[in-house]
Amino acid sequence: MKYKIEEETNCLVEEATDDLRERTTQFALRIIKLYGSLPKSTEAQVIGKQILRSGTSVGANYRENRRARSNSEFIAKLGICLQELDETSYWLELLVEAEIVPSKKLENLQDETNQLLAIFTTISKKAKGLKK
Repeated sequence: MKYKIEEETNCLVEEATDDLRERTTQFALRIIKLYGSLPKSTEAQVIGKQILRSGTSVGANYRENRRARSNSEFIAKLGICLQELDETSYWLELLVEAEIVPSKKLENLQDETNQLLAIFTTISKKAKGLKK
């Protein structure tokens, strides 16, 4: 992905915005489908609601991030995206460790979570470098 400095806000912005926007939307849709496929046990539903909240908020926060008025606000919103992705990763791990969902079923979703974490971490580091 390529980034540029937006002159109006002096924020780092992704040139190929549609890619990450689409990825976070698809990620949310996958989380929604996962929730719908979980067993109806209390444990699965409690964890499911948590992962539903954190996994779908990544895209929402990324979209808000695109409207940042300053580099500080941009960095803060990226931080929220990272927190939500990390939380989602935790809930995915818990689903496997609690033997609610087989690890094989969640491999691709865990991989996408890790890739998004890496992408947002890279963007955040670049943005923080601009702030100095």
